Amino acid sequence: MSELTLTVLRLGLLALLWLFVLAVVGVLRTDLLGTRVTARRTERQRGRQRRAEPPPEAPAPRRERATLVVVEGSLRGTTLALGQSPVLIGRGADCTLVLDDEYASTRHVRITPAPDGAGWLVEDLQSTNGSYLGRDRLSTPVPFEPGTPLRIGRTVLELRR
Repeated sequence: MSELTLTVLRLGLLALLWLFVLAVVGVLRTDLLGTRVTARRTERQRGRQRRAEPPPEAPAPRRERATLVVVEGSLRGTTLALGQSPVLIGRGADCTLVLDDEYASTRHVRITPAPDGAGWLVEDLQSTNGSYLGRDRLSTPVPFEPGTPLRIGRTVLELRR
């Protein structure tokens, strides 16, 4: 082989080696520092831009107010009012309730209003370590009754009215 070919191959191998090292450093940084938490913009920061609102829909069924309370874990004492929209719980920055629990998945559990308008359903989103409602591991969406503990890793949540 010519001298030029060997030099080009060496430089190519060196570039690949540096790409590999940078990829490893990126993975280690993510594992050590966790995910980036981005602040949500307020309406004032968005410039108060209003979009055309869709026509009003039929009134939703009236449901009792409920609150999700963190009973155990690093966020103990945190409360979250449940409304008409689903609540996503996990470690991801896009979750409604962001858990600081190494046993929780990025998107671990979703709590949605029941279709009949009376209560809520809890659903495990194929998490690695699973979710437990009472003593039962969740595999399908099940009704979430007040007072029943929902365990996600080391965090325990409870629905209260």
